[in-house]
Amino acid sequence: MKERIQKIFQESMDVKKKTLEQNLDQILKAVNEIIAAFRRDNKIFLFGNGGSAADSQHIAAEFIGRFQKERRSWPAIALTTDTSALTALGNDYGFERVFARQLEGLGRKGDFAIGISTSGNSPNVLAGVEMAKKMGIKTLALTGGNGGKLAAFADIAIIVPSSVTARIQESHICIAHSICELVEEQLS
Repeated sequence: MKERIQKIFQESMDVKKKTLEQNLDQILKAVNEIIAAFRRDNKIFLFGNGGSAADSQHIAAEFIGRFQKERRSWPAIALTTDTSALTALGNDYGFERVFARQLEGLGRKGDFAIGISTSGNSPNVLAGVEMAKKMGIKTLALTGGNGGKLAAFADIAIIVPSSVTARIQESHICIAHSICELVEEQLS
């Protein structure tokens, strides 16, 4: 079992290294877009399914609370948390519209939306990014594998070069923490 643990850690480190090599410029673009949105008093919206929903909530909490520095709260909303909205929208409009409909009601031009999908093909994440773009909201896709449809559609795409969901999600959190740290350094 020790060897298996070592292999898991090594795989994670290898994927993160490749992710950094292939996405450094895109990560920097995301940092700059988020800084610009916060400076304009705009909001950040995050959404995804399953583990990506949890990541959305985690990242939003880092912005709304604090990451490493004591500072003012920044407006970040995970569209994955309101069970009444999610179930009503799922029932009335279909699960594919749960993020798009929330963005339509809460978002405004100049906001920034982060859609997270390890495959890049989650229909509700795609619909959310599509709605954001219609509204003049810049978009970031956090994906894996070949990026799926989401990577081609978003303004900025950060694609983790792996087909293993766990390795993709580990890299997504590393990316998000890097973004949080840089935003905090620039705005605090």
